Amino acid sequence: MSKKWKMFSIAGVVLALMIAVVISDTAISGGPAPVPNPPSPERQKVYDEITAAFGFVPGFFKTIPDISLAHEWNALKTVQMAPGAIPNKYRELIGLAVASVRGCDYCTYFHTEFARLNGATDAELEDAVHFAKSNAGWSTYLAGIQYDYNQFKKDVDDICNHVRTTQAAGK
Repeated sequence: MSKKWKMFSIAGVVLALMIAVVISDTAISGGPAPVPNPPSPERQKVYDEITAAFGFVPGFFKTIPDISLAHEWNALKTVQMAPGAIPNKYRELIGLAVASVRGCDYCTYFHTEFARLNGATDAELEDAVHFAKSNAGWSTYLAGIQYDYNQFKKDVDDICNHVRTTQAAGK
């Protein structure tokens, strides 16, 4: 697995865990876990960073336990928001595609709005979701018929070689 895909996988896991914490705390307790008033100095430091970035502390951050808050914030700001090898607009479009396939309303909304924030157009949003639908369909089909993986890799390599040859010939 390439570094890019590892980073992408980690981002998805981090966001999924953050959402799971919010959902489980809300579902189990009937609402977000109470935050001590006033928050601990460590928690307040993280809240100050979040406020500087977002203008306020979103409610879902308030549900994260003290022991995890700094880690979750650092993961979100470095993996999801900091510049990387893939420009943020395209990372958010990838996030939208994955969220759409997973059927996660929270992630779909988050990545749609952050993609727009990073300059994505409605056409780009639709294209990302359509690509995800197509990809998920092929994945389902190939896995379902249990197509031979080694043959699949050979087929893809042959396709790529043909396209490279065609491109080199200027066709």
